[in-house]
This record gives sequence, structure tokens and C-alpha cells, in this order.
Amino acid sequence: MTVDEVKIGFIGFGNMAGAIAEGLISQGVVPAERMFACAGHLDTLKEKCAAMGGVHACADASSVAANADIVFLAVKPAMLETVVKPVKEALCGKIVVSVAAGYDHARFLSEGILTEDTHLICTCPNTPVSIGKGIFIMENKHSLTEAEVTLLKELLSPVSLVLFMDTKLLGIGGTVSGCSPAFVAMFIEALSDAAVMYGIPRKTAYQIVEKMMEGTAAMALATEQHPGQMKDAVASPGGTTIRGIASLEEHNFRGAVIDAIKAIEE
Repeated sequence: MTVDEVKIGFIGFGNMAGAIAEGLISQGVVPAERMFACAGHLDTLKEKCAAMGGVHACADASSVAANADIVFLAVKPAMLETVVKPVKEALCGKIVVSVAAGYDHARFLSEGILTEDTHLICTCPNTPVSIGKGIFIMENKHSLTEAEVTLLKELLSPVSLVLFMDTKLLGIGGTVSGCSPAFVAMFIEALSDAAVMYGIPRKTAYQIVEKMMEGTAAMALATEQHPGQMKDAVASPGGTTIRGIASLEEHNFRGAVIDAIKAIEE
């Protein structure tokens, strides 16, 4: 099986599953007609699938399992037993990719949601996969074959950075990659508010800040410079930037960011 022929299924088609589907379609990886999805409200699902260009809206999880080669489990964790357990036998011959928070490979088996011979990998993606700029954190412990891992990497690499982590780091990896877009969006909004306060039109303010964020991140990835080096390169002695940095530190900027992650994990 190759990416050019694989059929993708989604059991659950909320924000995260929709972002994955949108990214695969927009990046030309898998066309909508080779995707199948089910969700709790069929009418809403049909509208969403049609808007994506013809994703097949299925009445139930068994229909998704019957049609797809790779199945993403994207229902809320509390619904996994109710929705997935009844079709666990049908999923045995598939590549099963969980995006359910709080579930690792061992938990799926210990709770009997999936069978021991299921080809399962647990992951933590983030919503920027929708534009081909996402992250997929994957658990090192899985039951995929080497060929299946290769296929999954080929499928997801065009829409994300694919990283494998030990089970104990899966949760925090998912938190940092999955929750932080909300924090970054708040930072964009705050910087834009400051620009507006000094007279820059709102739309222009967002453009300036968003492009600055994009450029800074791209430069960090391209150069692999330490963030401190990048900060120092802008902060001239006695200059404007260092005064702004000092103000952020006075307001516990870095501590507040760390505390936000602690609040989620603890």
C-alpha cells in the first residue's frame, strides 16, 4: 500500500480530525474522495464533509472501519469505550492512529477498547496540520510494522513535523504542541492591541505581528540558534528591546508561561 492509494477514515470528526483531513487535502496528500468520516450528528457531518470537497459521511464507525485502511480515532476520550469498543474487531486489520488525549498504547489494551493484535499508535497532533505546519507527537511504543510506520510518516510529513517520544513524555509533548497555539494566539492579540493603542489599524497590526511570529519561528528552525542568541541579537545595550524585555521579566513573563503548562499537567 502507498500514500497514493491509501484510504483514510475518521471515527469522530471534530476540530482535530477536521484539521488533519483539511491538511491532507490542501497539501495534495490524499483527496477528499478517499476519506471517510463518522460523527455524532449526521446532518452536520454531511455539511462539513461536503464543504471539504466530498469526504464520505458515514452513518457509523463500522462503515468507516469497513472502508478505510488507516483509521484515526478522534472521539472524546470519555466516548472511546462506547464508540470504538463495538468495532474493535473490524479495526484489527487497519492501521489505527489515536489522537485521544490521555490514552497511550497500554491503556487501550488494558481497558479492552482495542484488541491485542490491533496495529495501533497513539499520537498528539496540533491544529496547524490544517495548513501543513503542524506537529504529530507519536508514542515510541506501538504495534505497527516497520512498513506501516514508514507509510504513516509519508502520509503525515507533508502536513507536520513527526516526532517520536517515550510514553512518559507523550502527554507533555502533546500539551506543549497542542495547547500552546492558544497561548501564541493570545500573544499575537496582545501585541496587536499594543500596536492599535499607538494608532496602527487593527488589520495591519495583525499582519505585522503574525508575519513577525512566522519569520522568527522560521529563522529559529533554519538556523537552529538558541532562543537566547536570537534575543541577544535584537537586544542592543541600552536600547529599546532590552527595556521591553526587562518589563516582561518584571511581570514574570517566562514564569507565567511555565505556570500555564504546569496548570494543564497538574
